Amino acid sequence: MTFRTQRPLDGHDWSILRELQADARLSYNELARRVGISSPAVAERVRRMEDAGVIAGYRAEVDPAKIGLPLMALIHLHCAPGKCLLRTERPEAYPEILEMLKVSGEHCSVLKVAVGSINHLEALNERLGQHGELRTAMIWGAAFTRRVLDWEGGVPDVPPAPGWG
Repeated sequence: MTFRTQRPLDGHDWSILRELQADARLSYNELARRVGISSPAVAERVRRMEDAGVIAGYRAEVDPAKIGLPLMALIHLHCAPGKCLLRTERPEAYPEILEMLKVSGEHCSVLKVAVGSINHLEALNERLGQHGELRTAMIWGAAFTRRVLDWEGGVPDVPPAPGWG
């Protein structure tokens, strides 16, 4: 990963990224203390990574269950021709959708949704069903979420799979 100036990320950059992924509310002073460089140097590095798009944003993480949406599901959607959810609806029409991933394979999209009850999920499935075929799977728990990206050593160069014969 490089900046627009083609300066590669160094160990200090990766340390800053690890810390910010764990707690994006850290002050520059605390961040500097943790990574072992000055506060102005940290501020400059963060600004450069923001400008280059390496740091894409800062968000508050909200627990859906704490605001009345205790059930989560994955909905695999195969839109009918001319009824693509992405092209025919606005996101505001489906506040239950937390993430929408365009995918290859049998379905065109996978939606991660949060709902208040089974009846709520049933009503959402009915609304989404107008766009095409769907399959729903309840989410019982997560092995991990918001995984910290840490490729300081570089993305591995994986050799191609062996061919036939």
